Amino acid sequence: MCPAGHFVRSHRSESHVPPHAYDAALLIPRLALGFLLVGHGTQKLFGWFGGGGLEGTGQFFTMVGYPSGKTMALVAGLSETLGGLGLALGLTPLAGAAVLGTMLNAMSVNSGGGFFMMDKDGGMELDILVAATATGLALAGPGRIAADRFLPVLRAHRLGYGVAAVVLGAAGGGRRPALQVAKRLCRSSVGNWSSTRG
Repeated sequence: MCPAGHFVRSHRSESHVPPHAYDAALLIPRLALGFLLVGHGTQKLFGWFGGGGLEGTGQFFTMVGYPSGKTMALVAGLSETLGGLGLALGLTPLAGAAVLGTMLNAMSVNSGGGFFMMDKDGGMELDILVAATATGLALAGPGRIAADRFLPVLRAHRLGYGVAAVVLGAAGGGRRPALQVAKRLCRSSVGNWSSTRG
């Protein structure tokens, strides 16, 4: 049987992982997700990396039902570009909110194509993964290798900052997806009712 003192020492050594391990672990998804989003955003804004630019992306948004496609292309492009830069630099709570709002809209656009990427017309699994990662980073904070460390208010990350950012992102980006889902449910119900009447 182990002495009590040995158990206490072992427990303490396991629970006190060096802080730099957490910082590095948070830095990797921040950089990966951040730069991927910057690439997507600049596709929409400037047509880089084979993107459609504001004109082409605006036409796409108009086609899927947004009232002002070009404006939405600008909003989506800026949200992805600035949100991605913010995640990479470590300005995490607000950057996470921007990315979450954008991904909620992306889910509403891609939900008609199924769930998985290999389904017909794609799917929304990647949007869910990006939204979940951005939400997790907003709640956890960016770690110490981050620009947040130099901002007096955000230097000491608190869970409340992350929760407020997630609520902001969901409120800003969730209205359109909710309307899209409601419209699809209505169309489905009407279709089912018509088929039973016929």
